[in-house]
Amino acid sequence: KSSVQTIGEEQIQNPYTELLVLKGHQDIVRFLVQIDDCRFASAGDDGIIFLWNAQTGEKLLELHGHTHKITAIAPFSSSDASEEKKHLILTASADRTVIVWDCTSGRQVQKVSCFHSTVKCLTVLQRLDVWLSGGSDLCVWNRKLDLLCKTSHLTDAGISALVELPKNCVAATVGKELVIFRLIASDDGSEGWNVLEVKRLVDHQDNILSLVSVNDLTFVTGSHVGELIVWDALDWTKQACECNFWDSSVPPDVQPEIKLSQSPNETSVQHLTSDEECVFAAVGKGIYVYNLQMKRVIACQRTAHDSSVLHIEKLPNRQLISCSEDGSVRIWELREKLQLPAEPVPTGFFNMWGFGRANRQANQTAKKMQDNTPMYFLELVGDLIGHSSAVQMFLYFGELGLATCSADHLIILWKDGERESRLRSLTLFQKLAQNGDLQLKF
Repeated sequence: KSSVQTIGEEQIQNPYTELLVLKGHQDIVRFLVQIDDCRFASAGDDGIIFLWNAQTGEKLLELHGHTHKITAIAPFSSSDASEEKKHLILTASADRTVIVWDCTSGRQVQKVSCFHSTVKCLTVLQRLDVWLSGGSDLCVWNRKLDLLCKTSHLTDAGISALVELPKNCVAATVGKELVIFRLIASDDGSEGWNVLEVKRLVDHQDNILSLVSVNDLTFVTGSHVGELIVWDALDWTKQACECNFWDSSVPPDVQPEIKLSQSPNETSVQHLTSDEECVFAAVGKGIYVYNLQMKRVIACQRTAHDSSVLHIEKLPNRQLISCSEDGSVRIWELREKLQLPAEPVPTGFFNMWGFGRANRQANQTAKKMQDNTPMYFLELVGDLIGHSSAVQMFLYFGELGLATCSADHLIILWKDGERESRLRSLTLFQKLAQNGDLQLKF
């Protein structure tokens, strides 16, 4: 019998009671990226990029230009003060090309075909007005897609993820190594740049799968064998390390504690996200909340899903959303555990037999627990059932709802049923008023 927590049909705290199914892709949909407040793009193994309206589910544009699957996607907004702000997106493909698309017209702005291997990640450095592509080497490009500089060939495995750091630096994951690069402006006053490797960090025992920036001071990495390392973003020293999530000091879940098997799939840190206070990690089938100040796990669900958790996000409230290879999307709420007050030490008759001493010890233990920082737990408050295959990732659009993409070739927009019902009623009321069909009867 599965140890995964279940929830009944009554899901009072789950607002997503309506769904819109968006069809168009012919293969696995792996990427969703937000363009503005109500538009997003989707891409995957069919090599096509779709642009959608997050409110209505309308397909806005269909972008054809790649011949193989999409491997990375990034929004790239124009910051030229002389023109109206343009929304662009960058897409990289296994066909060894990168294309810049105009999100309004759908046309190709530029295409680069000079790569020697597949580009696995794209990062835009808005402050420097450049973007980076990572594959077998690291390339720096300007807005016009001129190659400004590049590193020498790193490894055949190549760069799998990039994150921006302070002082014109970036961190790149290359297998089990973390490589720090610095961008240095050319001395001749041109817009040229040089990229310099400044440090290699080899603290991980296995391949780094996830990388997230917390703030200007901190970033975090997670590996295939369950290591989580917190790094100083200024001097790249190790601040903290959590290597055994399954042996953490967190009290067991409601169910009896089930130790994770040591197989890599069970302990792999698939995805990380963060707020200023905590890092939220998708580890195997579980989700873990790691407090950065306390340097420990404060809450977890060791078996949050039936299969590996692929993506996790923290919402503006105290809720988390996770999605899994099992096709499920789940909403969790981080709640504080209530601590029982310490009982007073009894006196009198029982003290003669030593009960007082035992109770005094118990009382001191309870008081110590009470004095400690509060413990938390993750409660399942919503289960979104709609996809028939692995849910790769999702986008949260606030009151417009949630978009999920899956290996079943579908995108689903999850809507707040009460809000949508109110909007429909309001629209109907306005139409009746315009047509003069609305008569007030006394």
